[in-house]
Amino acid sequence: MHTLEPYYNWIEEYSAAEDDRSPFYGREYDEFGFTHQLYNFLLHPQWDEFGSETLYTKILYADYDRGFAILEFIGEWNDCLHNDIMHLKTEVLDILVGEGINKFILIGENVLNYHASDDCYYEEWFQDLEDGWVVALNFREHVIEDFNQAGIDYYWMFGGDFDQFNWRRHKPLALFQLIEQLVVRRLPG
Repeated sequence: MHTLEPYYNWIEEYSAAEDDRSPFYGREYDEFGFTHQLYNFLLHPQWDEFGSETLYTKILYADYDRGFAILEFIGEWNDCLHNDIMHLKTEVLDILVGEGINKFILIGENVLNYHASDDCYYEEWFQDLEDGWVVALNFREHVIEDFNQAGIDYYWMFGGDFDQFNWRRHKPLALFQLIEQLVVRRLPG
């Protein structure tokens, strides 16, 4: 897992470590020292920790004028044992929402499992977004099934067009615009 690094092709356009509105502002990364791990597996040092023992993220892009952010994840999303959504919400999402972000694209190709607890933080996040939304892209089929069983589909959009989306071939703004078009088609009239 140490070779799985966050997507880096947009780094010239955005870096959370250089964004003074980002929760990861000022972070420095050691390209040779591996400090994060998922169970017995080392993780690439570019992933950002936010208080979870098993889930890491990277803000790939944030556009405060348009109100959207793209986050990539790796690990095991475990609300049951580690309350990952609480850590994510309080340490990352609340800061971004406070800065005007109300549309989130979550990339989950490297999320291995999801373990549910209650949905309070998902509901709270949903309420914070007002006219915004959350889209989960490319999460694994069994993770999507677990999201559905936990009722996360009430708060997030996923599945269908969002399951096998080739997001890497787009620039951030173009990706956002494509996702937004799909969201508009899904929302009730």
